[in-house]
Amino acid sequence: MNNVLTTIFERNSCRNFSPAPLSSEHVEILVKAALAAPSAVNRQPWHIIAVTNKQLIEEMDGQILDDIKQNNPDWYNRMVERGGKIFYDAPCLIIIARDSSDYAVLDAGIVSQNIALAAHSIGLGNVICGMARGAFDGEKGEENKKRLGFPDGYVFGMSVCVGEAISGKEPHELDFNKVTYVK
Repeated sequence: MNNVLTTIFERNSCRNFSPAPLSSEHVEILVKAALAAPSAVNRQPWHIIAVTNKQLIEEMDGQILDDIKQNNPDWYNRMVERGGKIFYDAPCLIIIARDSSDYAVLDAGIVSQNIALAAHSIGLGNVICGMARGAFDGEKGEENKKRLGFPDGYVFGMSVCVGEAISGKEPHELDFNKVTYVK
């Protein structure tokens, strides 16, 4: 099997990161992988924000958890059972901010997949994290957008937590019941 397919089939969602920071070379590889993503009409409706400031990541993590605790106690309890962290102590959080164009949501998803596959291919654990959206809602959200340099008019698209995995796990089973072949 070729390297690309091996990466796709072996990648899994990591929820247990080492606190060790990523090298600047690793961050640069992930940013380049993000920028290499295809987009509708090559509009590239994104802005990539690579956050390695551990204090800022932890602050946003706490904001999101507090909001979940107030608004969705059942979901909060599930998060606590998973370690009580949104970003799982990842030393790097890559945020894909997007504009409001027609295909920007889809394009942000493609960018996040590029980052996740690139991370796995260089031996880093990762998890695509839509729950980061909570850090960009409401009054605190506007403040966070400014702190992180969101371009005017851009909103949260997706994020990927990246770091050295403490422990591994098997990728999910392929469910061929989700497939229809039309010949």
